Amino acid sequence: MTKILNVITSMDPIHGGMCQGIRNSIGHLNADSITNEVLCLDEPDSEYLGKDEFRIIALGDKKTSWGYSKHLNGWLHENLSLYDSVVVHGLWQYHDYAVRSVLANLKNRKSKIPKFFIMTHGMMDPYFQKAPDRKLKALRNVLFWNFIEKKTLNSADGILFTCEEELLLARETFTGYKPKKELNIGYGILPPPQINNQDILDFKNRHGLLPDEEYLLFLSRLHPKKGLTNLLDAYSKCVKQNIKLPKLVLAGPGIKDEFGQKLFQQVERNNNLKNNVLFIGMISGSEKWASFYGATSFILPSHQENFGIAVVEALACKCSVLISNKVNIWREIENGKAGIICNDTFNDTYILLKNFSLLSNTELQEMKHNAYSVYQNHFTMDEASKKYLKAIKNEPI
Repeated sequence: MTKILNVITSMDPIHGGMCQGIRNSIGHLNADSITNEVLCLDEPDSEYLGKDEFRIIALGDKKTSWGYSKHLNGWLHENLSLYDSVVVHGLWQYHDYAVRSVLANLKNRKSKIPKFFIMTHGMMDPYFQKAPDRKLKALRNVLFWNFIEKKTLNSADGILFTCEEELLLARETFTGYKPKKELNIGYGILPPPQINNQDILDFKNRHGLLPDEEYLLFLSRLHPKKGLTNLLDAYSKCVKQNIKLPKLVLAGPGIKDEFGQKLFQQVERNNNLKNNVLFIGMISGSEKWASFYGATSFILPSHQENFGIAVVEALACKCSVLISNKVNIWREIENGKAGIICNDTFNDTYILLKNFSLLSNTELQEMKHNAYSVYQNHFTMDEASKKYLKAIKNEPI
């Protein structure tokens, strides 16, 4: 029995891809041969915990933006040697520093030392050091890199990446990045549940769409890096020019944040958008899957997307995708003719929408068919799980 500990700051679904990726991968592994547990810093009584089939150890008492918890170091000292491997998810937080420090202490004590892996989830992407709205955070990252993260990454037995593009981009960001091993293990999702037409009709009715009304679906955090300002500006220009488009449904958390309110006001003040854009908040479960199945296409003109689980979820629901080439899996989608790819600028987003409006029903149906093929060929959990286990066991991928 191989015992693996996954360490992450939070398993709250509101944080999106990272914790969802853990849920997808752990849920697919053979529990008879692999024991996967998760250690997080959420409060033990958090309402989203206790719903998973695997064990989640929630230590709580997370303080500061660094995610410090006074309980973490002690727990790791007492329990880390019980595991065969430890996988740290994400960077720039206390949890990866704590794991590295405790491993060094175990080595000095000549205790059993688990293999140490880090899955960066795109956090080594150069975008985060170049984005205009991240100048202070970029400076902070340079300091963290020089004093903490460089040593942490270079001490790990392997750095895990979800795709080749992420692996290559990580080499561009900081000097002194010299990992022992880089491993492209891929990523995948479990097959989505089947949804019937009534589920789609219920979704539409709940959010003010007519039964036969088409819509483009955005499903992610309302965040500046998602390219939403460009999307709304481009959509408005299309409406002004009488370019026929489906309504735009924006689903996801963040409407109450400063950026979310900025987007909301942008829509309210613009007659080209007001009657065509719907903010529906965060959705989950059968409602989320119904939104994918019912969409004419999924859209994400992001400025940076390490993998884009929502993109793959759309593909798995036979939903074509309209994305930027800053979504790291864009090549698989372009090669599979499962959508339209553009640069992450206003003008290119406008051209994307315009080109989409010119597609015939036959072309749209072909893209939907291709979307599912791309999912089957690249993003199922079967292949991703095999690569993950081979990496953890130090076997050739």
